Amino acid sequence: MKQYKKQDIGKLSDLNQHVFAPEGSGIRLEGKVFLKDLLGLTSIEVSVNKDEPGTGMPFVHRHKNNEETYIFIGGEGEMMIDEERFPVSEGSIIRVQPEARRTWRNTGDQALYYIVVQAPANGLDTGSASDGALVKEKVPWS
Repeated sequence: MKQYKKQDIGKLSDLNQHVFAPEGSGIRLEGKVFLKDLLGLTSIEVSVNKDEPGTGMPFVHRHKNNEETYIFIGGEGEMMIDEERFPVSEGSIIRVQPEARRTWRNTGDQALYYIVVQAPANGLDTGSASDGALVKEKVPWS
């Protein structure tokens, strides 16, 4: 049995082929693909996102249980969390508690690319190297 699942979502520049449009919501976001179902994720939700110039999240929202980490990998934008507004760009990483109100937009003249990781707040037991275990096996390309 395979212990992984691989999925190709295409090039970042072609993310507009993915559309998030929950039935009955009236929401339609081009350039957003959730990975939970595609990869069979069981403890996190991850989305890969592209906002064209002049677009962004068209509503303010919060979460019930999940904190989010936003990892900006290209472009320029602005985020609002609660009453604060601040610029974001490649290399900006923001963690947001579930209760915080949030929205964002692309303020640049190029696409804004970002990855969002959601996980239950206070749900991480171990992290970084403390969860890893070395395997006594030679790396095949060394």
